[in-house]
Amino acid sequence: MIKKFQQSQQQIISGAILIAALGYFVDIYDLILFSIVRVKSLKSIGVPDSDLLSQGVLLLNMQMVGMLLGGILWGIWGDKKGRLSVLLGSIFLYSAANIANGFVTNVHMYAVLRFIAGIGLAGELGAGITLVSEAMPKEFRAYGTLIVSVVGVLGAVVAAMIGDLFDWRIAYFVGGVMGIGLLLLRIKASESGMFESIKTHAAKRGSLSVIFKSWASSLKYFNCILVGIPLWFVVGILITFSPEFGKALGMTEMPTAGHSIMYTYIGVSLGSLFSGVLSQWMASRRKAMAIFIGLSFVFMAVYLFNPHPSIGVFYVTCLLLGIAIGYWALFVTIAAEQFGTNIRATVATTVPNFVRGAVVPVTLTFQYLKPAIGIINSAAVIGFCCVIVSFLALAGLEETHAKDLNYIE
Repeated sequence: MIKKFQQSQQQIISGAILIAALGYFVDIYDLILFSIVRVKSLKSIGVPDSDLLSQGVLLLNMQMVGMLLGGILWGIWGDKKGRLSVLLGSIFLYSAANIANGFVTNVHMYAVLRFIAGIGLAGELGAGITLVSEAMPKEFRAYGTLIVSVVGVLGAVVAAMIGDLFDWRIAYFVGGVMGIGLLLLRIKASESGMFESIKTHAAKRGSLSVIFKSWASSLKYFNCILVGIPLWFVVGILITFSPEFGKALGMTEMPTAGHSIMYTYIGVSLGSLFSGVLSQWMASRRKAMAIFIGLSFVFMAVYLFNPHPSIGVFYVTCLLLGIAIGYWALFVTIAAEQFGTNIRATVATTVPNFVRGAVVPVTLTFQYLKPAIGIINSAAVIGFCCVIVSFLALAGLEETHAKDLNYIE
């Protein structure tokens, strides 16, 4: 009987890791695909070269605003109706939006579909990490989220390859079909046992008022968000607009966004592995994250202040930047571990999407500063501020390694 129970538990854990990892793979594929096909897709629908940057920022911001709204909606839904329901609903929405993206003919249609896709994408990572964190033994949670992250970020590598080899419309179709396939795989998946155990409890579930019930709780929540700001500064500014940075650095051979993203996310995959193992080895989430934030600052400086780099050196720098920001899954895990089961999905889903949504003010500030101090200096100022803020936020978070998660707020 005990052996059968253990086998059943192992199957539940393996199933949770599998559907979360594959979901994050498709999530990252779609999230990064626009950055890869930005230039050729906009040119294809008639956008002139002079408007490529401004229209690209518009579409990126529409996607991020969708993720911001979706993070709130899916997070609350995950605590009220279950983690699995979010994984089913979100993947259906962004798969449909991806397929529709392959038929766009103008910027307005493109923007609407990027917004809808953003809403769908918002639910994936938080719900997946919550499901895995609640299924895993507390001493080994970092290994579960490590697997999810390593598999997931490879979606960016595949997106770069598909985006380079095929027409941009085909690349969107591929993402949509992968999502539909995963939706079918998830139909018979198991719900979180911790969530099932509190369904009849009187405590509020999925309520933002529980998060903001006190100044201490509110500050903890905001610190969870701020600690991840450097991650999407790197992806949303430095890597997405790598062709523009290559020109500003005086490169003789210009980098492409697709290759920059591919090398960055190969680095992110390695960084996810290193940060997860380091967190377990040091028995500390905070110490591991502090090391990686410090590395992010170092490689931001290398990226921005190495004039006239060769194309090889530039892509190696992208790889190193990716390793440095490879603490994304660790960052989401820390957020999930900070709060009780009745609001864990809300926190784990909204926090990464508020970080992604922070790309909007960051890109607007970047555009505002660029005419006055140039593309390099404006990115340097914003990047430095992001790193300082993240260090201060990390100092305000509790250590959660091996913390028991079976409690309510």
